[in-house]
Amino acid sequence: MAGMTTLLRSAWVLGSTSTVASAICRGLAERGCHRFHLLARNLERNHALASELRERFGAEVSCQTVDLLAPQPPQPQLSEAFDLYLVAAGSLGDADRARTDAAEAEAITRANYTGLIPWLTAIVSPERIEQPGCLWVFSSVAADRGRPSNYHYGAAKAGLLRFCEGLLLRCHGTPFAVRILKAGFIASPMTEGKAPPLLCASPTQIARDLLRQPRRRGIETIPWWWTPLMAVVRRLPARLAAKL
Repeated sequence: MAGMTTLLRSAWVLGSTSTVASAICRGLAERGCHRFHLLARNLERNHALASELRERFGAEVSCQTVDLLAPQPPQPQLSEAFDLYLVAAGSLGDADRARTDAAEAEAITRANYTGLIPWLTAIVSPERIEQPGCLWVFSSVAADRGRPSNYHYGAAKAGLLRFCEGLLLRCHGTPFAVRILKAGFIASPMTEGKAPPLLCASPTQIARDLLRQPRRRGIETIPWWWTPLMAVVRRLPARLAAKL
């Protein structure tokens, strides 16, 4: 377990109860991360993860309830510094409803993009990016092309991707590494019944792969095999893409 992974001793995690974020937290704790601040909407599940990290790994864990869709979401307070900032919050929403309900369309956009902007802005402060640290942000391969089945979600993730690409370039040449993760299907309650099981990656395997190079910066597609798959999707003629 020695090596670069041991350099991440503390982690701030928004969307900590998602299956992939929880797996990353466990992987970090196994590799010596001893301090966590977990932010999520589901209080019960967040406390369950916190208890696991304390009991299994002896980690110091604090929790915060954050609902990106609340009428008045909390203002970001990031007084402490962390080695890793992980942003894995998001929601597919109800794509069928969003086609005719602007409120649902706006909720999908807020959960996956605009609601994250205050947090990302607070993380990537002028002072913080002058110190060593990492920001990992989960976007989606859905950002690569608009599709009839989920264009609200895809548009939100595309907005998040471009926003974070700007952060990535802003942090070029600084000790603060921005890593944007275009994820394919990851096995979770969010994808259950909505994605072919064979295309769903294991959260534990995703965590293991990411933690091999925790201070990597740039834009990457995970798992890797979504790269050629989405290259095909982007090139499909309209008559075929209309069926996606």
